Amino acid sequence: MASSTSDDDFIAVVCSNPNPIQANTTSTDIEILISVTDIQSWDLPSILCHQTVKVQAHRNRLIQHSSYFNGLLSGSFSESGLDCIAIKWNLEAFLHILNCLYDCPLDVTSNNFLPLYEGALYFGVEMLLMRCKTWFSEVVSAEVPPQVQLDDLISIWSFGLEHAQDFLPELCGSYLARNFMWAISMNCFVDIPYDLLLSCVKHMNLTVDSEMHLSNALLVWIDANAECMEGLSRNEDVCTGILKQIHLSLLPLWFAAEKRSSCHFSKFADESIDSIFRLLRIPSTGSVDALGASHLHDLRIRLTKFSKRVNLSSCSQITSAVLLLSLLPSANSIDSILRGIGQSPFNLERLDRDQCSEVLNLLPTLSFEAVQEVDISKCPRLHLESAIECFHKSFPSLRILKAAFLLKFKISTLRKLVRKCPMVCEVDLTTDTSPIISSQVSIVSSSPAITPQISNLSLNVRDMTSFYNSGLSIAKLTLEGRSDLYDSDLQYISRFCVSLQYVNLKGCTSLTDVGIASLLRRCIKLHSVLVCDTSFGINSVLALCSSSSNHIAVEQIENELLDSLAFNLQILHMGSCKCVDETSLLKLMSQMQKLKSLCLSDTHLSDGALYSFRGSSLELLDISNTMVSNAAVAYLVGGNPGLKCLKARGCRNLSQQESDSQKREFSSSYSCGELHNEIRRTCMLEEIALGWGFSYASLEALKPAITSLRKITVGLGGLLGEDGLRKLPTICPMLESIILYFQVISDRTIMNIMANLKKLVVLAFCHCLGDISILSFKFSMPNLRKLKLERVTPWITNNDLVILTQSCANLVDLSLLGCTLLDSESQQIISQGWPGLVSIHLEECGQVTTMGVSSLLDCKALEDILLRHNGPGLQRSFIFDAASKLPMLRKVSLDFCDAAEGDFDIPNYGDRHFLSTVKIAKCKLQKGLNVSFVKARRRRQVHKQTLVLVWNSSTVTRTVVKERL
Repeated sequence: MASSTSDDDFIAVVCSNPNPIQANTTSTDIEILISVTDIQSWDLPSILCHQTVKVQAHRNRLIQHSSYFNGLLSGSFSESGLDCIAIKWNLEAFLHILNCLYDCPLDVTSNNFLPLYEGALYFGVEMLLMRCKTWFSEVVSAEVPPQVQLDDLISIWSFGLEHAQDFLPELCGSYLARNFMWAISMNCFVDIPYDLLLSCVKHMNLTVDSEMHLSNALLVWIDANAECMEGLSRNEDVCTGILKQIHLSLLPLWFAAEKRSSCHFSKFADESIDSIFRLLRIPSTGSVDALGASHLHDLRIRLTKFSKRVNLSSCSQITSAVLLLSLLPSANSIDSILRGIGQSPFNLERLDRDQCSEVLNLLPTLSFEAVQEVDISKCPRLHLESAIECFHKSFPSLRILKAAFLLKFKISTLRKLVRKCPMVCEVDLTTDTSPIISSQVSIVSSSPAITPQISNLSLNVRDMTSFYNSGLSIAKLTLEGRSDLYDSDLQYISRFCVSLQYVNLKGCTSLTDVGIASLLRRCIKLHSVLVCDTSFGINSVLALCSSSSNHIAVEQIENELLDSLAFNLQILHMGSCKCVDETSLLKLMSQMQKLKSLCLSDTHLSDGALYSFRGSSLELLDISNTMVSNAAVAYLVGGNPGLKCLKARGCRNLSQQESDSQKREFSSSYSCGELHNEIRRTCMLEEIALGWGFSYASLEALKPAITSLRKITVGLGGLLGEDGLRKLPTICPMLESIILYFQVISDRTIMNIMANLKKLVVLAFCHCLGDISILSFKFSMPNLRKLKLERVTPWITNNDLVILTQSCANLVDLSLLGCTLLDSESQQIISQGWPGLVSIHLEECGQVTTMGVSSLLDCKALEDILLRHNGPGLQRSFIFDAASKLPMLRKVSLDFCDAAEGDFDIPNYGDRHFLSTVKIAKCKLQKGLNVSFVKARRRRQVHKQTLVLVWNSSTVTRTVVKERL
């Protein structure tokens, strides 16, 4: 502590807290006397328990470092000659100010910044003002997670405006702009003042993952502040002023379509859709010049040096030209830039790989080193080779690439990605899984296009060396649904992805058991394997169970097991893998001890396999449609107290007694009635899917374990009954998804569910019994996104449909089966009520398509359409017309019965747009039963077969199956 001889003149400063506080119950004195001579040892918590503090301080020190005390004690005020002066101020802040005056350690934090700054400003303590300014400037500019809470930031911004501290509002706006994605996750986001929000949205450093996130945040803010905004008198409407900052051309089509029904955003949504379709009319190989100078700014993806994620998912309008435009320094100078390199008009997509790289090297593209994740899923017009070149140059730290539902993304494209972006460790190439799963359908005939069963890679020795070395960082690879993936491709992947830890091969129908086994043997670091709906079989099981070491002695069997992939697995999903027999499954289960997620649905799972499992870390267990018993499942559940998800729908033996010797061996501890008790005793479930053996009594028994339940599915064999459904909202108040099959329902139960479970996102009633009416659906469900009513509401009319659009206004997925009273006008009701639909299934819905399909195609964001037995009005060209008008359409399901001309034209590979799957069912006439009291036999239509067309990256396969897919 600095001091001088001139500081010996003391003065008493009596500081009283302006807000009364409760005195310390252990002290009888309201006032406490302290001195700066022992300031280093002040016990602040004890001092602050008093209403008034009397401080002995050096007069000269106060005068020298505080303009307030300088004017008070050295001027003409009467207090200048007193030995004691009184002030009213926040005690804690004032004591901190004294600490600063006497050079004591003082930490400025987000909690005390404003009181310190306000005190320093009032008392004129320049050294503290400077320290506060420095701290705040450093904090708001630091590239670390936010250190100032949003509510504190709002207070600081308001204080800056009120006290003419201009740098504070400026720094607050910049800080909020940079951390906007964090701010929108806070509950107090809606408390941000309009002027602060507007300055943030206009700020050059506004950092958002996508325009959709920005739009959604602004709409949430507007909805929360609608009432207070009505009193604002401004020349420009506050809503328009803030919403026009959105780059409407970069919104996902589904989002823009959905917001057409928003009272605040409808006009902007229409502008966005018009802009998107204007871009879609420009060929993907068109030049940047075709975009038009007036739209260039609106087409720039928001990228700042603080951007970590770039989400372009579902933006069908995105091309390489749009991506490149966002990487150049300024949209206004693009013409001069392109003319300078002799590339005007500029066609990035038309350049081959080498030319693309050369041209990009000539361009002054910006580098965004903070970007770690890019999502280009469902961007079918994006030229992938060119995009990867852009990523290589502008996103040097790219680690995660999501490119789902892009059939053009081949293994050869993956090769280029890992060479150009060596830091990439996670890649998602998911596509729609083919409905032709050999273990699930009976194939009548199949005519796959002739495709060589070899990799589409063409590598020489030099390329192979660089290729393998470049993929060392790939740790997570998702190839779900890739029917164009062959064993030879897996060989390449296993060589250049030696660090692979997670692989998803679900639905890769062209792979063999030998090919999968080869990958498992090579990638010894794997801890997550997802192979549902594949040929995963005995060879693959042996690969998982064998040691990863090449040389191991016979006597080291135990160490071999510990060294196997199976022992270290955390995730294994092998649903519908019928090639794994009971013996192999038993061996596999006995070795897995670290497993957290296990899916064995539709396999040859036996009780013995469950009893052999020694793990204790399971969080997800799916044994649906297997023959396991109650006792075996209870045994497994009892040993895994962290279980959060249990799926056992379709397990008939869960409601039967065990009889064989092995089951009796364990049934002494886990009898048939013990499963629910084990769940109640050990688990806190978030999701269940049950059927046989599940009842109202089960629900009561499980009550302690399902209070945090978010998803429930009850299938065939389960019977919740009126009482169970009535108590469901009380027992499980956090439910977000309810799916019921073959249950007895009533108006009373549905009304109770819809009135009390406001967080519901998914609601499905399928083949349920009971007397219900439109009264059940008159409750507002703004969060509901998926509604499925199958064989439960045959009485629905157009008027009822209108009520549904009002009650469930934000649906994106609608499925109606057996609503026989609907007609062609219902199309317009659906398209106007739910313009943002992504999936629409209408089957046996009266005469919906008798007059053709027109209004339904106004749902511009549709990705999945099923129209069957709704009237023979579909034109021969319907598939092509729908694909050309709906840029996101991937799946179409029809029935020849609805074809106006008896048939449908199938688009060729080049004309299919974004389509990946087309299913067309075919019926045949069948005579009814010969009942004696029936005068004439009735002829009815029954299913005969289904034609399935599946497109992959290069070919189309035509398959006819017996099942109705």
